[in-house]
Amino acid sequence: MVSLRNVAIIAHVDHGKTTLVDQMLRQSGAFRANQEVRDLVMDSEDLERERGITILAKNTAIEWEGTRINIVDTPGHADFGGEVERVLQMVDGVLLLVDAHDGPMAQTRFVLRKAFQHGLKPIVIINKVDRPGARPLQVLDEVVSLFCDLDVEDHQLEFRTLYASGREGWAVIGLGDERKDLGPLFQTIIDDIPEPRGDPEAEPQLSVAAIDYDNYVGRIAIGRVLSGTLRKGDKLAVTNRGGQTRVERIEKLMIYENLGKLEVDEVPAGEICAIVGMETVEIGETLSHPDNPTFVEVPSIEKPTISVIFTINTSPLSGREGKHVQSRKLKERLFRETECDVALRVETTDSADALKVSGRGTLHIGILVEKLRREDYEFAVGKPQVIMRGNLEPMERLIVDVPQEHASTVVSMLARRKGTLQNVQNRGGQMRQEFLVPSRGLIGLRTRLLTRTHGEAVIQHMFEGYAPHKGDIPGRANGTQVSMADGVVVAYALFNLKDRGTHFVRPGDPAYCGMIVGDNCRPGDIVVNPCKGKHLTNVRASGSDEAVKLSPPREFSVEEALEYIAEDELVEFTPKSIRLRKRVLSQSERRKLARAANR
Repeated sequence: MVSLRNVAIIAHVDHGKTTLVDQMLRQSGAFRANQEVRDLVMDSEDLERERGITILAKNTAIEWEGTRINIVDTPGHADFGGEVERVLQMVDGVLLLVDAHDGPMAQTRFVLRKAFQHGLKPIVIINKVDRPGARPLQVLDEVVSLFCDLDVEDHQLEFRTLYASGREGWAVIGLGDERKDLGPLFQTIIDDIPEPRGDPEAEPQLSVAAIDYDNYVGRIAIGRVLSGTLRKGDKLAVTNRGGQTRVERIEKLMIYENLGKLEVDEVPAGEICAIVGMETVEIGETLSHPDNPTFVEVPSIEKPTISVIFTINTSPLSGREGKHVQSRKLKERLFRETECDVALRVETTDSADALKVSGRGTLHIGILVEKLRREDYEFAVGKPQVIMRGNLEPMERLIVDVPQEHASTVVSMLARRKGTLQNVQNRGGQMRQEFLVPSRGLIGLRTRLLTRTHGEAVIQHMFEGYAPHKGDIPGRANGTQVSMADGVVVAYALFNLKDRGTHFVRPGDPAYCGMIVGDNCRPGDIVVNPCKGKHLTNVRASGSDEAVKLSPPREFSVEEALEYIAEDELVEFTPKSIRLRKRVLSQSERRKLARAANR
């Protein structure tokens, strides 16, 4: 029987997880000598490659000196912490990567706490030790301090440490050792990570940790065999949290091998496998013997912290760029997403055309929006709202790395958003400031902070817990320029409006009454006509026409648009465009509502 290890790689975003997995695959012989392989091969989704982050946890497996090692590459961003939580139940140990320059960051604390809650043994890897400014020994001391802060057991403090460069493909036990390959890392995994437990002769049992989908075979259930042996063609009881049981059949069994899956006839206890044929299986359900159905309790996923309202697109431009515009299709697609994303919640509302979608953060919601746009959906989304628990609101631990000359600016901005300074470190002219701030205080913070610090601030945050409501936080200071006409944006009109503020549209773009076409340099909204052209006259004097020179318009990303809008505004998303608009398009109707609110 082949020796087996199951391990997950966890770290903060950009600390080198996926790059390290690339090198582990290369050095274990996963690729042919003449095979052309792109970098970050585990980031297979287009969105992941475009944004440079891991969004979905992914499985692979390698073999090293007769030992099969199942590896799970996990996301590093706090908004995708649900992906980390659900996969930790499949492994017996974790590789904790920490950047040799940055040290432990916000997500490092989160993923490490979750690993300890699952009783997993860590191997600490100080990565990027060849980076300029690296301070591996100080970072190791910071990791030990983090372990102590998390109140771990004494035996969990006895962890192995390696120093590595994922990009160069080497790892060493001591900084003075020969920097050759990842052999010391593979050997440490084999020596320190325990073999998976489970009796292969007992009754079969598997807890579903993830759901994949294939256009050819349909739903694929992924999980670790806790006991017994699964065989192709077996009928198994599928039991949910409520105790309800049904029987389904295994059509196909697969295990992971390098970057693909290998079809097998049976899978023993301890192995991570993929099952085809169970079309209604859900994450968290348990597969067991039909004569003795059982349910394995899995740790609950932390609840979402923000919510938004998804509605159908009701603007005059609806249906011009997207294929799926009906509320029925939008509802089906959103509920289908919850089958794979355990941290996402979708609820119906009093309106048949609106759904409440809850997630871990603005990026979490933004990635969902981008997925739908690429699938030709057209819809509108309201301003993000934090999810309260009575009088308690979610709090975030915010870490800002900024040059020393901008440190006071950061403190001032966070103070206005009810943030409290917890810790300050000076790292050779770079200040690391740690705050506790309400989650609603982070909405719109990133763009403003980058502007005030000339783009030099590095911002990371993670969910910390709940605390009493901190009071009102000032919203957007400036108003907007709202179109009063339908038509096409004209350069002449934008030129005459340039002193009013920044524009969000360019000449030739379609506009409609109630659409936001720019930002007002003063508080309050103003109504403008971006479609007004220059009237022709009978006079044709040379040089009488002014050359129209316009500044480039401000272009929003999905997250920036969601953070920019106010309570009475929506973001209109189509496959080709992102437009801002008033919730009520008619100017007269908006005036009536304003007068009624002031009575």
